[in-house]
Amino acid sequence: MLQVEVITHSAEETMAKSESLGRILQGGEIILLEGDLGAGKTTFTKGLAKGLEITRNVNSPTFTIIKEYEGRLPLYHMDVYRLAESEEDLGFDDYFEGEGVSVVEWANLIQDFLPEERLEIYIYHQGDDQRKIELTPIGERYESICKELME
Repeated sequence: MLQVEVITHSAEETMAKSESLGRILQGGEIILLEGDLGAGKTTFTKGLAKGLEITRNVNSPTFTIIKEYEGRLPLYHMDVYRLAESEEDLGFDDYFEGEGVSVVEWANLIQDFLPEERLEIYIYHQGDDQRKIELTPIGERYESICKELME
């Protein structure tokens, strides 16, 4: 299985890398973000949004669960941390099967609702500003995205 590892040394560098990813997305992608609190999941999503030509400020949807943004493609930013004890289906399929890009923070908490093919991204602290970002594509489409990102 293909796995891509990227080291960034600042929030700006993390955003630049995720912006590059946003530029190559074509719609319908599912991106899962995992990492400790403060690891940079929302920072990553901000860069991704910039690559999708979204001009609105992107922030964590912790209390609203899902925030939608319009750009070149719609971005559905989900923070499902508060759903850890819930069995409720919030209509995730509508987002996952739509034409936008779905970004799910804390996706491990809704495993039963996740599509089989997706891009899993783990962000790890490696010091004050340094981050290790591991991209694990599941499915040919996501492998192609990772290969294009690394070109």
